[in-house]
Amino acid sequence: MSYRKRTAALASAAALAGSAVWMAAPVARAEVVDVNYQCKTPIGDKSAVSPIDIKSTKRGDGYRITMSWQKGVSSSPVELGKGAMTPSATVALGGADSGTLSVTGPANDAAIPANTPIKISDLSGTYVPKKSGEVTFTAGVLTIKALGTTTTCTPTNDPGPSLTLDVTAASGGGTSGSAPGGGSGGSGADTGGGLPQTGPEDSAIALGTLGGTVLLAGAAGTLWLTRRHRATQAGR
Repeated sequence: MSYRKRTAALASAAALAGSAVWMAAPVARAEVVDVNYQCKTPIGDKSAVSPIDIKSTKRGDGYRITMSWQKGVSSSPVELGKGAMTPSATVALGGADSGTLSVTGPANDAAIPANTPIKISDLSGTYVPKKSGEVTFTAGVLTIKALGTTTTCTPTNDPGPSLTLDVTAASGGGTSGSAPGGGSGGSGADTGGGLPQTGPEDSAIALGTLGGTVLLAGAAGTLWLTRRHRATQAGR
C-alpha cells in the first residue's frame, strides 16, 4: 500500500472510532413535568399544580440532583418571616434502580406574605448509582416545615419522570451517602454549590476528552508513517 493510501486509511479509522465513541455516549433526558400536589396543612387540605424540573451534574461516582419548582404550592394564613420555612422533598427512582432520593435546601430568604403560594427554593441531593442502566427520577412528596407546623404535599396525578439518566455503578457497587438527609438508592443530601447543569453537557465534556485521545492516537500513527517513509527514501 502506498504512503498516501496508508495515511488516508489511518485517518479514516480514527474518524470512525471517534464516531463510534460519540454514538455510545451516555444520554440524559430532562423535561418539565406538571405535578398536581394535594397538600395536608394545619388549616385543611389545599391543592396546587407546579411544573417540576429535575437536573443533574456528574460528581465523582455520583450525580448532584437538583429539583426546581416553577410555581408556588400551598400557602400560610399568616406571614412567614425570613428563614421561617424549611422545605425538603423526595425523588422516586425507577428503571434500573429503585427507592427514593432525599433532596433539601435553604430556608426562605425573604418574607412570604399571608395567603400567598409558597415558592420552594431549589432542593438538591447526591445520587450514587447501585446498578448500571437507565434510571428515572420522578417528583415525590414535598414537606414544608414552618412555625412549628408540618405540611405534606403528595403528587396525585402520577407524574412521569422529570429526568432520565443512563448511569454506571461504581466498582464494587454504590453505598449510601453519609451526609444528612440522605435517602435510599445510594444517595445523600448535598446542599452546597451553585446551580447544576444538565447531564448531557457533562457527558459531552467526557466524550470530547476521549474523542481527542482517539484523534491524537491517529496523529501519532501518521507521524510514525511519515518518518518511516522519509527513512526509506534516505536509505535508497
